[in-house]
Amino acid sequence: MAEKRQRMMTPERLGDLKSAYDLIVIGSGLAGLTAANRMARAGHSVLLLEQHYNFGGLATWFKRPGGHIFDISLHGFPAGMIKTCRKYWSREIADSIIQLERIRFDNPQFQLETKFDREDFTNLLTQKFEIDPEAVSQFFDTARSMNFYDDQSMTTRELFEKFFPGRKDVWRLLMEPIAYANGSTLDDPAITYGIVFSNFMSKGVYTFSGGTDQLIKAMKKELTQNGVTIKNYAQVEQILVDGPPGARRVRGVRVNGRTVESTAVISNANVVSTVLRLTGEDYFEEEYVEAARSVRMNSASSQVYLGLARGESIPEIGDLFFTSSAAEFDSDALCALDCTSRTFSFYYPDLRPGSDLYSVVASINSRFDDWNAMDEATYAATKERYAREAIEVLESYIPEVSTKIEHVEVSTPRTFEFYTQHYRATSFGTKFEGLKVSQELPKQVAGLFHAGSVGIIMSGWLGAANYGVIVSNEADRYLAQRKTA
Repeated sequence: MAEKRQRMMTPERLGDLKSAYDLIVIGSGLAGLTAANRMARAGHSVLLLEQHYNFGGLATWFKRPGGHIFDISLHGFPAGMIKTCRKYWSREIADSIIQLERIRFDNPQFQLETKFDREDFTNLLTQKFEIDPEAVSQFFDTARSMNFYDDQSMTTRELFEKFFPGRKDVWRLLMEPIAYANGSTLDDPAITYGIVFSNFMSKGVYTFSGGTDQLIKAMKKELTQNGVTIKNYAQVEQILVDGPPGARRVRGVRVNGRTVESTAVISNANVVSTVLRLTGEDYFEEEYVEAARSVRMNSASSQVYLGLARGESIPEIGDLFFTSSAAEFDSDALCALDCTSRTFSFYYPDLRPGSDLYSVVASINSRFDDWNAMDEATYAATKERYAREAIEVLESYIPEVSTKIEHVEVSTPRTFEFYTQHYRATSFGTKFEGLKVSQELPKQVAGLFHAGSVGIIMSGWLGAANYGVIVSNEADRYLAQRKTA
């Protein structure tokens, strides 16, 4: 794959590009895709560049022999995605979003099933966990009222202790799904938990009917109809900047050895990579560079993909299934190399209309350093162990499922780093301080913007898409000002 990518990334592949565009978008994650579509609709000429052969970033898929299609990552996002897709994409895309009805948990502290909305969670907390209804109501109201400008000193651990002191079983119920959704830990700022939790609690968890492949294909169709030029195997080597200190302006990019000019650039790459690698620290104030260097990355991910042979089936035991053998929720243990917790995403045929195949994806939060330090023999053995253990856990719920599986594949942080080029293979962008670095980028270099998973509250499918909207609005204003200047 590395050799093929290198062969494809040539200037000739981009031979039909114009010499200049109003806007260049680097990367086709949901933030980049949404920003490109929003800007094209506003009448700007837009070029979208993706180094991978596929589009979507971590919201993507891959195919394997036998007709197997595997979605990358968990298939769940808040109901707000419907509104975002209807407004910034199309009614066709929005109408294909459906609710996941059965979210299951099984761990040493509790076993339950939920629709994952406020009403159902309130009933669980007050009845199964016997929590005072007033405390539950106040917790939900507090989480719902949180916003970016709140006090950031309270941690999620302190938030839980305030409303549910000593109830680590409740903490687990409230925390575990969000940790899988955006990499939050108990010691991150409480607002990074509360905002995401409230989004899900509005109406539950949703997914895209037909699978991620159909979503991205529909988005590519929309982009093309709106005039966006999209290119894959397009490796951006440099963001080009002109002007003296204090008056820097973006002027384009160097891609596959070719220069393409633009008045504005939106990077959907990691914010630290955007500043330090794609642009270069010489173009930024020293204090800003130091802030970028200090941004901590979020956790990475490993996944086990299981495809059942044609004609085989499994019972519907849930849509998302959070399983763990850990005694209690622990942010460090959740990412440990010795895996005790994983979430199974079940893809039944009705999720992909027209398909008769079943597949299961086991998602495991991981640390990049654990995998990056392995020699090749250890790496191969650990991947094999992850596959074996995932199947063993699945078989404890679905007896003899191992006899029905014909395709097994494991991705690790090293896999994600190769295909996405995410800095340190992060699945959820940066920790909270990354949001400020992202927001202040155009103050350092005029016309240069960043959109992607930053600060945890802007992560996940909905957060990424909405941040693409926010940043495209800023880029639109900037281009309008330039045209009237």
